[in-house]
Amino acid sequence: MKKYSCGELLEMFESHLAQTDTPAEPELLYNPIVYSMSNGGKRLRPTLLLAAYNIFADDMSKALPAATAIEMFHNFTLLHDDIMDNAAVRRGRPSVFAKWGANVAILSGDAMLIVAYSHLQKCAKEVLPQIFDLFNTMALQVCEGQQYDMDFESRQKVSVVDYMNMIELKTSALLAGAVSIGAVLGGASEEDCRKLNRFALELGLAFQLQDDLLDSYGDESELGKKIGGDILEGKKTFLMMQAMSHADEPKREILRSTYKDATLTAEEKIARVKAVYDALDIRRITEQQISTRFERAISILDSLSVGRESVAEMRTFALSLIGRTK
Repeated sequence: MKKYSCGELLEMFESHLAQTDTPAEPELLYNPIVYSMSNGGKRLRPTLLLAAYNIFADDMSKALPAATAIEMFHNFTLLHDDIMDNAAVRRGRPSVFAKWGANVAILSGDAMLIVAYSHLQKCAKEVLPQIFDLFNTMALQVCEGQQYDMDFESRQKVSVVDYMNMIELKTSALLAGAVSIGAVLGGASEEDCRKLNRFALELGLAFQLQDDLLDSYGDESELGKKIGGDILEGKKTFLMMQAMSHADEPKREILRSTYKDATLTAEEKIARVKAVYDALDIRRITEQQISTRFERAISILDSLSVGRESVAEMRTFALSLIGRTK
């Protein structure tokens, strides 16, 4: 059975996407879809789906419609997220919301969701009910995670457990759904499907925690953006939740109030909060949690019935997501 590199899988996906027809009219419904889907991004989810499929099968044409559905769904959520966040920029370009307005972004997003299902419907009929069940479960979990994330904005107390549950739904569920769908399409056993789902959940948690960490401790030149955005917005990230759980009351007050203090510059706000993080060793705690989740993911991957050679490319891809080489 032929094994493809993730680079080759990505090329296949981009080629398939480029050949996908989108209606021309009405322009304000479909142009934003083309604009959104052509804006690149990492394509993590379709690549994961194709890589999972390729563990068990190599006729990639049978998995490409599902990969397209996953990426279409992901971009649909981004269109609506940008409206909720009042976000003017997405992937370095004006968001659909900023370019065309909220009404267009809502309706085009709705159309994207419908188009995603139309691509999913092209999957093999014998597994289509299972694929739809996985897709629907994933989609609802993403919505639940987004709601919890919005709920946290107005809640005074959010525990680390609450936060981990939220990111499992909002971030990990989409990765797990992609991997599970790919495995089912490839003919994986029920046990291997279950393991791959858990692998992707753990990988997604590690990925999101790393994102949280980089926002406060990353290298601006490597990230291509300024660090400290989460601190300035007062976001309840893993770092903030851990700090709140370890801090005494004076430090908690610094964490609660700094982002709202109009007398401080952005740099001073970031420095003040990071000083609390440093005093509480939050960076090390976060790095330890990332490592634990990642090692758990790799351990699950290596336990599949197909053997370690068959999962070598998935392992390499997972390493690249966490910025590791081994």
